[in-house]
Amino acid sequence: MTTLSIFQESRPETPEQVTQNPQEIARLLNEKGIRFEQWATRSLPADASTDAILEAYGDEIARLKQEGGFVTADVVGLTADNPEKEAFRQKFLDEHTHSEDEVRFFVRGQGLFYLHLDQQVYAVLCQQNDLISVPNGTRHWFDMGPEPEFTCIRLFTNPEGWVAEFTGEEIASQLPRYERLAGAA
Repeated sequence: MTTLSIFQESRPETPEQVTQNPQEIARLLNEKGIRFEQWATRSLPADASTDAILEAYGDEIARLKQEGGFVTADVVGLTADNPEKEAFRQKFLDEHTHSEDEVRFFVRGQGLFYLHLDQQVYAVLCQQNDLISVPNGTRHWFDMGPEPEFTCIRLFTNPEGWVAEFTGEEIASQLPRYERLAGAA
């Protein structure tokens, strides 16, 4: 189930607030400038092609492109049988920023976004049908877990995609990882 856990930067071991209410999650994230919404499920086979996925969510993608100035959308996914899964996981576990918004819609599976906002960290376990938009310059990281299973639609303003700018901060290593937070959901 989609879950938001809010941690104080000074006490990263235990969340001060946890909610699984989608409206409350959206409200709390929106207060911090983070877009969160849930889209209606589309009936797609597990092996749906990129084109089929983009077509199924075409109206929503067109709306986001118009609202946010996005020029391209693609589909990315990872499965537990991928031999590079640990390398992919490590690539996103350190705090970083981007020069453009990071927009993800979970077509299937789940992943955990950590948003370092002011003196707090908002850990958002996103699942199928969740859309999250992390504004450019927001300090964050992503944990897909040791056995990743997800497919996401991504939107970009730059057709070449985004580049991570690592902050060098240690906060990401101080908070509970996917195994603990997703297991508690």
